[in-house]
Amino acid sequence: MAGPLRVDRLPVRGHLDAHAERRHHTPSQRFRFHLAVTVDDLAAAAEFYGLVLGCRRGRESEHWIDWELFGHQVVTHLDPDGGRAPVRVTSDVDGRHVPVPHFGVLLDVPTFHELSDRLRVRGVAFVIEPSLRFEGQAGQHWTMFVLDPAGNALEFKAFADDGEVFAR
Repeated sequence: MAGPLRVDRLPVRGHLDAHAERRHHTPSQRFRFHLAVTVDDLAAAAEFYGLVLGCRRGRESEHWIDWELFGHQVVTHLDPDGGRAPVRVTSDVDGRHVPVPHFGVLLDVPTFHELSDRLRVRGVAFVIEPSLRFEGQAGQHWTMFVLDPAGNALEFKAFADDGEVFAR
């Protein structure tokens, strides 16, 4: 069994060994995230993720469904208590009240606008309307926020210049 985690042995950001630098920063490698969220109505989640967002449906049971969200795996798990996932707080970002917690995907600009049009056509209410954030500043990008039927907040972003994703 391993001993306690020693913070003094963790790599400092930007100070990884050369192999780790290549492993973590190679754009040609495809890493995907996996996220599991609770929902209070699996049928409503299936309609939202499948029909509204257009996600491909994967494995499923009577308690959960896997979704491909722009190449990433999101799993909607039925909360046996029927609880919703309300936004806990909002955070002021560039003069907007951003729901926290939230999750989402970074898209290219054309896909972002296609998705925002799709959401409008489907009658999805925006928590934050599609808009340009940090205009003229480092990290300028398009953003929009929506809630799924269970109250999980999703953000979709698009940077015209991918090099701006982590700009300071």
